[in-house]
Amino acid sequence: MYKDHDKEKMYESIWNFSDNLKDALMIGENIILKNKYYNIQNVVIAGMGGSAIGGDMVAILEEQNIKIPYIVCRDYNVPEWVSSNSLVICSSYSGNTEEILSAFHKSQDRGARICGITTGGKLLKLLEDNNKDYIKIPEGLQPRAAVAYSFIPIIKLMEKIGLLNSNLKYWFEKTVNTLNDNRVYYGAEENKNPVYLLANKLYKKVPIIYSDSSTMRVNAVRLKGQLNENAKMLAYYNDLPELNHNEIVGWKNNQEIFKHLCILWLDDESDTSRTKIRKIITESILNETNISQYHIKVEGDSFQERFLNMVHFGDWLSFWCAILHKTDPSPVEKIVRLKNELNERIH
Repeated sequence: MYKDHDKEKMYESIWNFSDNLKDALMIGENIILKNKYYNIQNVVIAGMGGSAIGGDMVAILEEQNIKIPYIVCRDYNVPEWVSSNSLVICSSYSGNTEEILSAFHKSQDRGARICGITTGGKLLKLLEDNNKDYIKIPEGLQPRAAVAYSFIPIIKLMEKIGLLNSNLKYWFEKTVNTLNDNRVYYGAEENKNPVYLLANKLYKKVPIIYSDSSTMRVNAVRLKGQLNENAKMLAYYNDLPELNHNEIVGWKNNQEIFKHLCILWLDDESDTSRTKIRKIITESILNETNISQYHIKVEGDSFQERFLNMVHFGDWLSFWCAILHKTDPSPVEKIVRLKNELNERIH
């Protein structure tokens, strides 16, 4: 039984994804800005881990609606071109992520307009002390389990600033409904559950996740991170067409390790037509190495619905891999150790 190992209730956190989306939408709709944002020419989301993936999700879900340069920055620094015409959104669930605190100061030095998304910590104090707008989100979750709160508020914030006309209202309700249906299906600890069945096939392997760069790449990044943190497994990702120009050649030597690897293909009906052909050919070439390959595809009326249900599928997949390893999905002991040692080496 999963409850024997899920001591900190990651099951509940994944189950609540659809509920968190609704809560995050309410938080976003209640944003009241105290500052003015004139002539914004570009947007930077400064975040790490689960907070950064929220910025990536905005980029793909609102791709057709974002009309100015928009990037996600995972670093201590921000790009040299950040200026008084830039909006920098600092996103840190804990509020104590040192890279984001650094990005805040670098952005402030450049005269950028800064907002924040956090539960508290040092970031919240910086935002308050400097009279910046911020969105306070619920605490008590693992940052990776709070992903709903790291992208919906960004969409609503950009709307209120006037940088985005989102079509969220057209897909949100239907998406929440299918997520509610799928959590019952994906959360069952039985082989009738396709996620649990797939987890049984790959939990002793090193998954390599492949996708179309224009559709499910962010999901590949998310799934890789979830397998790392929840299942405590190594996992890697790449995307097409780029991998056809380099990585495909790497599937030749060291074949003795291939039995320990597997390929996860993330498919979507909106994959570009040429990339669909590339996938077929690439899979055929890799079949010659006898590597195990699995396809993941979810249904939905809109890309946004399929995208978020793919997120949900991947979160459950990482959960079930953790349980099959008899591992509590929640603790991230190596990250805690790293942060503690970094704190000891502040000069």
